[in-house]
Amino acid sequence: MLMSNRKTGRRGLRIAREVRRVMEDREVRSAMARRSVSVLPTLLTLGNAICGFGAITFAGRWTGYDATTSLFVASCLIYLAMVFDALDGSVARKLKQTSEFGGQLDSLCDAISFGAAPALLMLQFADGFHPRLLWLVAALYVCCAVLRLARYNVDSHAPNPDRSFCGLPSPAAAGTVASFPLMVFGLKSLEITAHEFLWEDMPGWIDWTMARILPLITLLVAGLMVSKVRYPNTLHYILQGRPNAVHIIKLLFAVAIIFVTPQLGLPILFGWYTFSRPVLALWKYCTRPPEEEVETVGPLDPQN
Repeated sequence: MLMSNRKTGRRGLRIAREVRRVMEDREVRSAMARRSVSVLPTLLTLGNAICGFGAITFAGRWTGYDATTSLFVASCLIYLAMVFDALDGSVARKLKQTSEFGGQLDSLCDAISFGAAPALLMLQFADGFHPRLLWLVAALYVCCAVLRLARYNVDSHAPNPDRSFCGLPSPAAAGTVASFPLMVFGLKSLEITAHEFLWEDMPGWIDWTMARILPLITLLVAGLMVSKVRYPNTLHYILQGRPNAVHIIKLLFAVAIIFVTPQLGLPILFGWYTFSRPVLALWKYCTRPPEEEVETVGPLDPQN
């Protein structure tokens, strides 16, 4: 009887060890699977950085193409970086792989794609100002973009029920700057095809005008990035939230603008998103009713 109990106990220990080994193997495989899955958001974030570096190389005319084509490709790469920037956070949240490392890596890549790349794009596109003044505007834009990203990392832990942004997001600022070379390239392509809606020398006149306006636009968006103006998270409302009738109308309006005037669609849409909020805030400030003066009544004289 004693021997039987000992055999049963040994068999139970072997079974317990085997179960423990199987469970450890499962935990190891599960950890390896989670680690392999977390590579995908990191690759998307690095794709953002690669697009930003590609935009810098094309804006610097390293490839040998003509100026218009190089700036067009650089602008397209900045918009492609915006796609990667939107995807990496969404994928990480879907896979439940958000981490402090991913957030810091995303900000570093954004500093390349939405800080350095648009500044160099403006330097290569702008004209009519002293080169030192243009360099100063570009340097100020880079500083404001880095400050905006640092403030976002700090404020991301604070409660934000409406998911709005304090200050212009750096991707929107970069998209505003990059929209002007795209517009000029599109109008020049219409000039080559002798489009009937263009008057004579219209693309050349727009090129001359935009080259002098873009530094001012860059300076304005740099200030808006570090401002306290609240901007809505439009992408969150469309993809993750429950869009109401106003959001649907705005989306249809944006699609209609791009379909009717693809050359002017992006400047109009990004310009509206960038400048509508501060203009509205300034209008409310200027048209608010004056504060009513309150009469101060002194103490009553007991003799009266």
